[in-house]
Amino acid sequence: MPLKQRQRSRLTTEVAPLFPRQKMRILITTGIFPPDIGGPATYVPQIACALTERGHQVCVVTLSDNLKHDDRRYPFCVVRLPRRQPKPWRQLRTIATFLRLGQDADVLFVNGLALEAVAANFLLRKPLVMKVVGDLAWERATTKGWTSDDFETFQQKRYGFRVEVLKSLRAWWTRRADRVIVPSRYLARWVAGWGVPEDKMVVIYNAVEPVDGVEPLPVPLKTPIKAVTVGRLVPWKRVDGLLAVLKEVPDLGLVVVGDGPERSRLERLARDLGVSERVYFAGQRSKGETLGLIAACDLFVLNSAYEGLPHVVLEAMALGLPVVATAVGGTPEVVRDGETGVLVDAENGCLASVLQALARDVGRRTRLGQNAKRWASKRFDVVAMLDETERVLKEARSLS
Repeated sequence: MPLKQRQRSRLTTEVAPLFPRQKMRILITTGIFPPDIGGPATYVPQIACALTERGHQVCVVTLSDNLKHDDRRYPFCVVRLPRRQPKPWRQLRTIATFLRLGQDADVLFVNGLALEAVAANFLLRKPLVMKVVGDLAWERATTKGWTSDDFETFQQKRYGFRVEVLKSLRAWWTRRADRVIVPSRYLARWVAGWGVPEDKMVVIYNAVEPVDGVEPLPVPLKTPIKAVTVGRLVPWKRVDGLLAVLKEVPDLGLVVVGDGPERSRLERLARDLGVSERVYFAGQRSKGETLGLIAACDLFVLNSAYEGLPHVVLEAMALGLPVVATAVGGTPEVVRDGETGVLVDAENGCLASVLQALARDVGRRTRLGQNAKRWASKRFDVVAMLDETERVLKEARSLS
């Protein structure tokens, strides 16, 4: 097939499974991909580009709200499947795509769509590496209102039939992987509780690419100090708590980057609290715009009840912003309390006093931000992350 024709075919679901035989032929699956935002949407293009540069042949299959993206800028094949269709049909179509494209792959690298990938692999019989960045069962149960328990309680408690089915299902598909990559030691402990053998699990920290030269974007807030938070607007991100804090810190404005099911409620809450003029709901943005909005602010804040390992915190640190975050999940493995940012207890209500103190102390903000930038570039190195990920993929391939 001519090159130009192959490039055009990336924009459709009718992509022929052509993998030139180089070092490894890797099929990467993900539920989100640019212009979506979020950890996997940042990680997948990063790792796919790097693996391609090392001579591997990569094809990414993703769900997408819009199939008409020009993906020719990527040095790898991108196959987009429509996200907005009835779920059973979407799942069947996804499995069929994995079966077709996976035939010529040496290894499957699952970053999302795990159930569909594992189902397809019953026929493909390919080595399968899975990256687990959270608990989809807990996220689904929380979003549906089936539980209000925190992440750790959810792991240890018994629930009704539908929740237990979700928990069993995510444990089952994770155990089907030949290798499981997790981004933090914290998450590794809980994934082991799903029955994943220790010798299958590998902790590989996410990495952050250099972000020098990012131009700050205009932010329509008049407050002298601006904080930014980024993420999907779901209950466990607890953006409502940040809105409440604004009442206690009058000099602080908040930029909220992201979208999700909580947005309408949060906008109403900002009006009810009388802080809507100090909040900018920026909505979902591209990666470049998100970095520009972060760069326009004075500090980054994350009020989550749970994080596997927050990649956006690494990006904020790389941009030189001090980070204020709840000490939950893998976040303490990223933020060094008192050195690169401030960790706060998720339950003791001290967030307002910490933000108020930082808003008044420009010297401390500058020092923490400078330390954060140095720490991010030193500890979360892209080359080290890639070396380890490539090693795991090759190790899995050798099992076939």
